[in-house]
Amino acid sequence: MADRDPLRQRLCAGLAALQLDLPEAAIARLLAYVDLLARWNATYNLSAVRDPLEMITRHLLDSLTIVPYVRGGTLADLGSGAGLPGIPLAIVAPQQQVTLVDSNGKKTRFLRAAVRELGLANVRVAERRVEAVEGTFDCITARAFASLADMLGWGGSLLAPEGVWLALKGRFPQDELAALPAGFHVDAVVPLDVPGLDAERHVVVIKRVRTDVPDDQGLAAQT
Repeated sequence: MADRDPLRQRLCAGLAALQLDLPEAAIARLLAYVDLLARWNATYNLSAVRDPLEMITRHLLDSLTIVPYVRGGTLADLGSGAGLPGIPLAIVAPQQQVTLVDSNGKKTRFLRAAVRELGLANVRVAERRVEAVEGTFDCITARAFASLADMLGWGGSLLAPEGVWLALKGRFPQDELAALPAGFHVDAVVPLDVPGLDAERHVVVIKRVRTDVPDDQGLAAQT
């Protein structure tokens, strides 16, 4: 197990920079998640980041920068991999029901172990392709998963009518914005400042195009 003191210090400093005031139980779970990921990573190669201290920055804080944009009571994390950003988000918002979606058996074995060992009663794991997931969700997250067009092509039907899709990207995805499928629009592209990380990060906030314009408004628009 890695020395917890430097990890805690970096995590708490990052949370303060993000203005996230978390209870001690949540901080302990976030640190336990990093411990677990580091142990499994030695055998299963779940992440290219090997140093637990760097995991605090590149995984936990990177994921938690989108907390202000998360909405609703249900969230699906598509292509969750090692549980990012789904597990950190589930830890800081235990009232939200989170579904971690990944088709890779090695990764979902880790996800199930993490859910069990961290006591995450609000999280379930779906080992399947995005296209095979059923239901709709108030919020959908995807981190380093695919292009915006592919994401929405495979999983756009999972977004609830009033839901919000949060796509985490590095550089400003100009080319991808131009290729957005019909039925969706970009509500905002927000630059993210990840504490301790000197790299570009953006979240693309996507919503459905509303088709329920009242008749009188539609007529007014035509006159």
